[in-house]
Amino acid sequence: MRRLIASDKAIPDLTMANPQPLRSPKTVVFVGLMGVGKTCIGRRLAQRLDIPFVDADKEIEEAAGCSIPDIFERHGEKYFREGERRVILRLLDNPVHVLSTGGGAFMDPQTRAAIRERAISLWLRADLDLMLRRVSRRNDRPLLQVADPRAKLQELIDLRYPVYAEADITVDSVDGPPDVTLERVVGALAAHIRRNVVAAQ
Repeated sequence: MRRLIASDKAIPDLTMANPQPLRSPKTVVFVGLMGVGKTCIGRRLAQRLDIPFVDADKEIEEAAGCSIPDIFERHGEKYFREGERRVILRLLDNPVHVLSTGGGAFMDPQTRAAIRERAISLWLRADLDLMLRRVSRRNDRPLLQVADPRAKLQELIDLRYPVYAEADITVDSVDGPPDVTLERVVGALAAHIRRNVVAAQ
């Protein structure tokens, strides 16, 4: 399957070329590491598409009755991943929406297969320095509670980027106003939807 990548050099503003409102035929699932802007950009995309936004991490916390750091501390990562999978599979049964997932969600083969079948996956990608600046503003990232967060992020990049690359769309998050990245996402999503409409004809 040919995958769409919207990088610094790539993407024209395809939304301006087509004045019709963009409608997604499937739920749009944001994947990627912590700090890339999945929740921030996901909310803005949902507003643009006039569909609901759902944060999978918030849904997990509601189902568990405690925070994600508490789940990690009390039960460990394996327990968390199992609950995360159940929640995401349930959410994919809902009407079309924008779904932001945690950084490890797409690594699970069963979750990844369900997203591939029932949604449009969008990898929001950012460079290491940008992610590090963003995540350093918060202390609620269980995987970064280590002596060297930069080394841990690099380890996660090496492990996860080859899997994230299986997403239908890749968009590079930029260090600037969120709307800059949003326009990139909208353009890439529009191109993906139009390409699939043409392929189906």
